[in-house]
Amino acid sequence: MMSPGTLYLLPVPLAENSVAQVVPPLHHDLVSRLTVYIAENSKTARHWIKAIAPGVTQAALTIHEYGKHTDKTSLAHYFAELAKGEDVGLMSEAGCPAIADPGADIVAEAHRRNIRVCPLVGPSSILLALMASGFNGQSFAFHGYLPIGKEPRAKRLKELESNASRYDQTQLFIETPYRNNQLLEEIVRTCNPQTRLSVAADLTAKEETIISATIAKWKTKKTDLHKRPAIFCLYKAG
Repeated sequence: MMSPGTLYLLPVPLAENSVAQVVPPLHHDLVSRLTVYIAENSKTARHWIKAIAPGVTQAALTIHEYGKHTDKTSLAHYFAELAKGEDVGLMSEAGCPAIADPGADIVAEAHRRNIRVCPLVGPSSILLALMASGFNGQSFAFHGYLPIGKEPRAKRLKELESNASRYDQTQLFIETPYRNNQLLEEIVRTCNPQTRLSVAADLTAKEETIISATIAKWKTKKTDLHKRPAIFCLYKAG
């Protein structure tokens, strides 16, 4: 019986022109030989494959798309090549696959099928933001997107602020980039003046901005986060 291939969890850059900065040599070698991928968006995947390994023939690639709106009733076709012994790469839109990413479903199914899963090192916006915040890195929680409505969002922010203090725990969350400024305004309006907030925007890009300060100090800042990928970290007063 043929042994199945390996599912490689392949992180991709967070920003344009950052391949040399964040992609280890192992990734170049791996991308140069893999011909099958599972990705949220084939166009994005092809872009990064070309950036990491320019010599790859794009026409020879097979990319299976898997996103949050994909029918999850049957995942068998995603594992056809793996079942035949071929190695496959799993890619996210940016950063690490399966972290705040629908690729986690693929990884779970791989384990159910006894397929080897190999996570590779690479940029994670969540961890980079936490590292740069100066907040508790031993206890933290990532909450994804907060509610869109003003009242439920304000309520959720107060809950996260309470958790930060009660559990001495850093609270991380994100927003759709074009709504970042509204979220920042809501945080400043809702949270206590001495609560601390760190915002990391455009991580690994030339425009990278990381600001960590109390809410009181944030009220004096003019920071434009519009359409800039950002991670928000909330923590208790110092």
